[in-house]
Amino acid sequence: MFTSSLKRVLAPLLLIAATIGLAQPAYAAAAEQRYVALGDSYSSGVGAGSYLADSGSCQRSSKAYPSLWAAANAPASFSFTACSGATTSTVKSSQLTPLNSATTLISITAGGNDVGFASVMQTCVLQSEATCVNAVNNAITQINNTLPGGLSSLYGTIRSKAPQARVVVLGYPRFYQLNGSCIAGLSENERAAINRGSDALNGMLVKQAADAGFAYSSVVDEFTGHEICSGDAWLHSVSVPVSNSYHPTATGHSGGYLPAFRSTV
Repeated sequence: MFTSSLKRVLAPLLLIAATIGLAQPAYAAAAEQRYVALGDSYSSGVGAGSYLADSGSCQRSSKAYPSLWAAANAPASFSFTACSGATTSTVKSSQLTPLNSATTLISITAGGNDVGFASVMQTCVLQSEATCVNAVNNAITQINNTLPGGLSSLYGTIRSKAPQARVVVLGYPRFYQLNGSCIAGLSENERAAINRGSDALNGMLVKQAADAGFAYSSVVDEFTGHEICSGDAWLHSVSVPVSNSYHPTATGHSGGYLPAFRSTV
């Protein structure tokens, strides 16, 4: 039996040993991860530049959060199939080939293109405030009525192909800082409507991820203070090339998406 004084001496040492023992598997797991990055342009890295030569119109970037995480953690394998313009249906039909029972980690952004995100933003930039708000409301109707089926089907297929993997669903930023530094462009009502649409989309992703048993990681906190009109935006506004518009910059991936993903792995 330990004396009380000996226990007091040994207790901190035992705590340190236990902490080290717990930390070792986490370090080993990073090196042993078999990681697959799925999704749309928010995962492929449109807007971040430095596109991989073999990615073509998918515009997969070496500065996108999946590439950054893989470079920092050296997983046992890394398959990057995310593609600009992807919907839940095209992710399911064209991106899941690398998944198998050995896959341990998956990241995904999907859903924005299912509800016509690009079309909504084009409407808001080119047409009236009332037309913009109506387009956002129509997208929210799709989020509530048709998107759940697409997400459920995709998530179910992912789970069946990679039954052992930790799946991390990442959300989308809130695009505008209201009452911010912008002196031209969309009205405050339009900006507020677009933010409302983003919130609705993220809310549906939270629910569907939970129903599938997947992790969900919001990026809203990371992008707070870095929205369009913030004066320090990590998102492109309307830009050239137009495909970059409303997508994260390289800093948006390194300072926004990467920490959000890393916190759930």
